[in-house]
Amino acid sequence: MTPDHVIIGSGINALVAGAMLALKGDRVLLLEREAVPGGCLRTEEISLPGFRHDVMAATWVLFMTSPAGAVLGPHLARHGFDYCHTPHPTAVLRPDGQALVLTTDRAKNVAAFNALSPGDGDAHARDVGGVEADAPFLFALLGGALWSWPTAKLLWGQMRKRGLRGLAAWFGRALVPARGWLETTYTSPDVQALYAPWVLHCGLTPESTYSGQMGKVIAFALEAAGAPVVKGGSGAGVAAFRALIAEKGGEIRCGADVDRIIVKDGKVRGVALASGEEIACASVLASVAPGQLQGRLLREVNLPEDRDAAKSFRHGRGNFQLHYALDRHPDWLSPGLDDVALIHLADGIDSVSKSANEAERGMLPAIPTICVGQPHRLDPSRVPEGKAVLWLQIPDAPRVVKGDAAGQIATDGTWSEATREAFADRIEAILKRHIKDFDAIKLARRAYSPADLAAMNVNLVGGDPYGGLCTIDQFFIFRPYAHSTNGTGLVRGLRHIGASTHPGPGLGGGSGFLAAKGLGA
Repeated sequence: MTPDHVIIGSGINALVAGAMLALKGDRVLLLEREAVPGGCLRTEEISLPGFRHDVMAATWVLFMTSPAGAVLGPHLARHGFDYCHTPHPTAVLRPDGQALVLTTDRAKNVAAFNALSPGDGDAHARDVGGVEADAPFLFALLGGALWSWPTAKLLWGQMRKRGLRGLAAWFGRALVPARGWLETTYTSPDVQALYAPWVLHCGLTPESTYSGQMGKVIAFALEAAGAPVVKGGSGAGVAAFRALIAEKGGEIRCGADVDRIIVKDGKVRGVALASGEEIACASVLASVAPGQLQGRLLREVNLPEDRDAAKSFRHGRGNFQLHYALDRHPDWLSPGLDDVALIHLADGIDSVSKSANEAERGMLPAIPTICVGQPHRLDPSRVPEGKAVLWLQIPDAPRVVKGDAAGQIATDGTWSEATREAFADRIEAILKRHIKDFDAIKLARRAYSPADLAAMNVNLVGGDPYGGLCTIDQFFIFRPYAHSTNGTGLVRGLRHIGASTHPGPGLGGGSGFLAAKGLGA
């Protein structure tokens, strides 16, 4: 098959682009350097036989609510793609055992928040209601092609509606950090603690510009759509994409390491694999980090501005993953947590800020912010009958270890096995304070440091799962570079997609969707 499009990588954006272009009738070939497809979407028996863990990404709310999900959902369903839900998407569990659960029922959330502190529930209704009211404008900015006439018309329409000063005020409010939003809106420490950790999942911190707006968007999405997982695991979602692409005549090849993109006279001519094989095509979509694109794939192409920009592109904190196989469902000491999809162990804005700051300075956080998933409660098929798995993500681990903020773990500047397991012990010590007889039900654990994750996926530079810092200077129209324009550049036929490009990280598949639409899908 001579492909119409070669797609480098097989993460969510590559899969979305490949599926949409295949549905259009184009011949697509996805080339994945690893032995399995999916990028950060992997489901494996990493602890014990019969216990299936999502090794990295797990929650699919962004895809379910995205334009890509709306288009591809019915087609993927034919190939076994299905969601599993709970009415309790998230909760916070504070060190003293106080817990607050968010439900998918707004009236219940308003009542619960008002009971904690009068007015907090009404503030929650205003926050999520505001996102709902602004949805056409807000989500076009968050996920649309920014350098486009539709976006220009949208902005013009908003200026006519709100007035120039009113539109400027809207953007000003949208740039407020999460700390400013939470401390001026909610008086209950529990409500503040519920939302503060979520900004870490956007690659931000409570002090980051526009993290308050992202916190509101997340609150709205969780309440409206929950925190669904794919039945059978994220790997089952990849299998559905692969089947859909194959059904339409496309292919995903694993163990196919693209060494360079062949360019002649400023146009894409194909790709060359590390094996020496060359594949001719006039369209390449590269789902890679900027360093991979400029430092390797386009190393023979004279693009000085892009090359200089790639050298100064900044990556963010690393991720640390910790997985458990349990003999039974955990008995949480705090009530109401049995069926919660994602539980944050955190004490509030200050604790989240402190752990993130420590990680950014290269320190192992003394008290890390911990996200605990219970996928078996949504999808019992993941485990043997009566058993359980826990999925833990620590979104504030240092990419380079310079020391330990608690002064207890010896470090040598690397994520050695000893450092990884000592940090996992610290996390486990925090977790077991909240679960009855944890040692008695623990069957096995498996930890992945940022270095381990980077070894599994070359695009997770230093274990950064967000494709680079998501601060405002590297986001929106500035992602990945200040001069970027919709993933296109001086090489005709090449589109840059993935977490490092607009609209950024997550399982929404936004850049793959926009690229496919730009190619006529």
